[in-house]
Amino acid sequence: MDGDEGRALADRLARMTGGTPGPVVEEANGGRAVYFLVPIGSTSYRSWPDGVTRLTAGPNRVSYIPVPALGGLTWPLTWRYRPTTRDHLVHALLLRGALHPEEP
Repeated sequence: MDGDEGRALADRLARMTGGTPGPVVEEANGGRAVYFLVPIGSTSYRSWPDGVTRLTAGPNRVSYIPVPALGGLTWPLTWRYRPTTRDHLVHALLLRGALHPEEP
């Protein structure tokens, strides 16, 4: 998700999770993309609104996202929310809920 909308989504998710939403990467240039690192396959078979781009791999398709270093400068990439443990990723259902806060 790009720009201020993606950053607001990351912060809303952080509030929902007590400040530990899982790893979120942001870019400082171009579209200023925000990347939410989710478990493999967790975005499949769910509806996602306009403005959300799922980067997935599959037959005849490869996707990857840029990931900044944990230490040192890696401009234009930075961690909006750093990884806390090896297996703690953004929960896709919580992410979807943060996208649609008005739905029950």
